[in-house]
Amino acid sequence: MKSTTNKLIAATLVGATIVTVAFYPSLESIGAVQPPIVRPLPQKPPVVHEQQASKIDVVFVLDTTGSMSGLIQAAKEKIWSIASSMAQAENAPEIRMGLVAYRDKGDAYVTQVTDLSTDLDSMYAKLMDFRAQGGGDGPEHVNQALYDAVHKMSWNQQDAYKVVFLVGDAPAHMDYQDDVKYPTTMRVALEKGIVVNTIQSGNKNATTKGWQQIASLGGGEYFKVAQDGNAVAVATPYDKKLAELSAKLDDTRLYYGDKEGKARMEAKVKAGKKLHALSSLESRARRATFNASDSGERNFVGENELVDDIASGRIKLDEIDRDNLPASIQAMAPAAQAALIKDKAEERQQLKAEVKKLAQQRADHIKREVKAKGGARDSLDEKIFGAVKEQAAKIGISYDAEESAAY
Repeated sequence: MKSTTNKLIAATLVGATIVTVAFYPSLESIGAVQPPIVRPLPQKPPVVHEQQASKIDVVFVLDTTGSMSGLIQAAKEKIWSIASSMAQAENAPEIRMGLVAYRDKGDAYVTQVTDLSTDLDSMYAKLMDFRAQGGGDGPEHVNQALYDAVHKMSWNQQDAYKVVFLVGDAPAHMDYQDDVKYPTTMRVALEKGIVVNTIQSGNKNATTKGWQQIASLGGGEYFKVAQDGNAVAVATPYDKKLAELSAKLDDTRLYYGDKEGKARMEAKVKAGKKLHALSSLESRARRATFNASDSGERNFVGENELVDDIASGRIKLDEIDRDNLPASIQAMAPAAQAALIKDKAEERQQLKAEVKKLAQQRADHIKREVKAKGGARDSLDEKIFGAVKEQAAKIGISYDAEESAAY
């Protein structure tokens, strides 16, 4: 009798378990108490290239004291063409730029550091804020500027062409007791695989001696340019249209993600609007040219850009929670969202094709102008590009030997 009872209890328990399992989906569907379901942002598969992209990290260490107004203005005008020159390498290198602005003790600041990033828009927006002020006593705090460039940047730990361009017209203060002198910093730079080039503005003999020594210790090259930088400056009939197309391209971007990610991309969008409002027509044309290149795509798109991620197949629209979508499309029906994204992708493709066509016409126009004026061998553009070609080749980044700098 006891055995029969135990069998009945066991059978009852098994039956109850089977019923509970079978009934579980319906419990879930009618809102039985369950832990909240939290869906993180879907993970996008990595972009796979046939070859690993080359990497270029470049930091400009720029004297921003009063005597440097001409060269600071040249830097504001030429950053995009320098980036475009570097982008001409085979295999579309990933280009990151950083900036160290420096003055001296007693000025408004000693250094201001903008870290390396593929977001050149934000770096350029920071550069636009710099004005030539302060200084006046001769030497500047070059030691601190170089220390920050070598130690405070997120330099690539992988194989990459890592380079500093020190730009200034005054020698280093060597009498401060509380800093690290540049010979020590140059040893660390070489250990990290960072090449240091120097560009002297003007003709101070003391600067010449110091800049030559820094370049020698840093495994780089020394150049001298005029106070205005000797940069190539040619206006073209294509600049206005390229600037307009660049702004239209920016308007095709839609950013998604969590609150922090959206805020980061909103800052990038604001930087773009700032440069459209305040930079020269020629500078905006140069930016359009860079953004249309394979290397420039990283600056143009940024992170978690919906149109690019959907078009490439890296993510599907229904994988993204509504709250993580761009605010402008959250209230739309899914079909309307998909249609809008498709329209923006097609518009972007057309705009890019037009930019590339005009950019080539602009480049041909400038080359003819430069050639008619006897060339630009002594320009800031060609000196920087010449150093890049030679130094990058040592780590396997190749440029066409006949290619000239982008202007």
